[in-house]
Amino acid sequence: MKEMIEQRRKRAKAIKEYGTLRKAVEAGALEQFQNVSLSEAVVLGLVNQEVRTFVGIFGHGMTDVGEALRIYEEEDVIKTYNVRNEVEASHIASMLRWKYNQVSAVFTSIGPGGMQATAGSLVPLANGLGIYYLMGDETSQSEGPNMQQIPRREQELFLKVLSTLGPAYSLHTPEAIFTALKRGDATVNGKEKRSPFYMLLPMNIQPKVMIGCNLLEFPEKSPESKVISIDQETYNEAVNAICSASRITVKTGGGAANIDGKVLEEFLELTDAAYVHGPQVPGIYPYSKERNMSVGGSKGSICGNYAMNECDLIIALGARGVCQWDCSGTAFRKAKKMININCDYDDLGQYNNSVRIQGDAQEVLIKLNELLRGRNLNSDPEWIKGCVQKKEEWEAYKKLRYDQPVLEDPKRKKKILTEPAAIKIACDFAAEHECIKIFDAGDVQANGFQIVTDEKPGYTISDSGSSYMGFAVSSTLAFAIAGNKDYPMAFTGDGSFMMNPQILIDAVQHGLKGMILLFDNRRMGAITSLQNAQYSIEYKTDDQVVVDYVQMAEAVQGVKGFYSGETPEEMKEALAKAYKYDGLSLIHIPVHYGDDELSGLGTFGDWNVGNWCERVQKMKHEIGF
Repeated sequence: MKEMIEQRRKRAKAIKEYGTLRKAVEAGALEQFQNVSLSEAVVLGLVNQEVRTFVGIFGHGMTDVGEALRIYEEEDVIKTYNVRNEVEASHIASMLRWKYNQVSAVFTSIGPGGMQATAGSLVPLANGLGIYYLMGDETSQSEGPNMQQIPRREQELFLKVLSTLGPAYSLHTPEAIFTALKRGDATVNGKEKRSPFYMLLPMNIQPKVMIGCNLLEFPEKSPESKVISIDQETYNEAVNAICSASRITVKTGGGAANIDGKVLEEFLELTDAAYVHGPQVPGIYPYSKERNMSVGGSKGSICGNYAMNECDLIIALGARGVCQWDCSGTAFRKAKKMININCDYDDLGQYNNSVRIQGDAQEVLIKLNELLRGRNLNSDPEWIKGCVQKKEEWEAYKKLRYDQPVLEDPKRKKKILTEPAAIKIACDFAAEHECIKIFDAGDVQANGFQIVTDEKPGYTISDSGSSYMGFAVSSTLAFAIAGNKDYPMAFTGDGSFMMNPQILIDAVQHGLKGMILLFDNRRMGAITSLQNAQYSIEYKTDDQVVVDYVQMAEAVQGVKGFYSGETPEEMKEALAKAYKYDGLSLIHIPVHYGDDELSGLGTFGDWNVGNWCERVQKMKHEIGF
């Protein structure tokens, strides 16, 4: 055992110094063939792909991998972060990839821990984020039921479950690690749409040693590459559609998050198009620009939905066509054609009657810009004017609510802040201090992306792909792991916060500096609103429990709680104090819920849900996209 540990330390020191195993072997620092256990091979293989961060929870199904991680951390090669919930671990890994493009690995034990991490992996699945998942699994010799396995007498049930979600691999033999790492790299780094890669490690296989393991067989990280179609006929068809249309709208989805704003702006000018964005990507094109019609969709804006509803050509950039993004397929009511630009061909096939250009959004736009320069358009001179009038209407609509920031709350029997007013105050503070806004699910998220008016990209992150309650608060820990380079503000509701309150402890454990804004309407506000809109009555989405969230926060030594007060001035004062605190702060913000239309921002799009289904489905089939 002592000799094995010494050899592990030698390998760890070599890969730290040289960066990759190949460089270490070629420099003579390591022998090419060595005896390596599967557990160490997993760690060594991921480090060879530049994975240096491991987040999760140990259990009896992961002790041997944990021992390998211990040695590599002691040699300063990797860093392991133990947290208190596997869902939280997944959210942290998602944010590391989302904000910092840092690939990490989530580790869990066998059974419920793996299932929790799998549930959390819906976020990277929905948002195209590449992450490794390492999960303990039942023993390969099936000597009897393993505790915490799926209790059925079948083989590899966790592999079946995970393979339904995405690429998964069971390390049934140690030598399978090389294939697993190749497939993992292709999934996490190399695909057009990245994805989690699930790696299952049977407990009895983890400590097995590969005799004479070839260190040069470990794959390295694939370089980033951009896909782009070179079919000139398709580009010509797109240019002809643009030149023939009179009312063009460009709408971006999450796949266009990294597009250069100048490239997009030139494309909008060359096509004389209105611009609408999905909730994930505000700021790529500044909100203050005349063509920016804000967010569009089921919970869109007046102007954003007008630009989608009234255009005769829609150009979609990097979008899956999620139900709320395009109003369940009913948003483009007058469009005669679509140009769909996406790396993933399955997403290109989402719409009929479309010119489908496969490729990176920016690269495709650069080529289209070249082809469009000097071309004559058929644009309607009243199109952008009409859109601007709708934007002015939208601004007036929001201002009316901001100008009435407090209302009498039926439950609390006193005047308190409305949610739109409180979110606007927080967004203005975030913009002033260049904080990163992260929105949780529910009405906080929905009102949030209607309110956000970013001028630069990367300052708002919203999991609108899976709408995962608790994502915002959990994911803030990624900012500590990344070195507290940015200041996160998590916008969450009382329901979402209670899904993942363990961040209060983990923030102190790992030195997070950030802020939680807890908007408390003591209900599931988004669903109550939907119930009232559809059936004119609330059912089981309300609660009568009073919670002192300031006291809850300060029960954790190292967290500072603040009360927002009941006026804009008091909330601004609380924000300033919370921001100055050197650690995690939480502001409890009671917000109004009631029938007054000034209490919320409303809904301006259709959605295939509840008793609206028949009407929306009928409209979708009539439109035919």
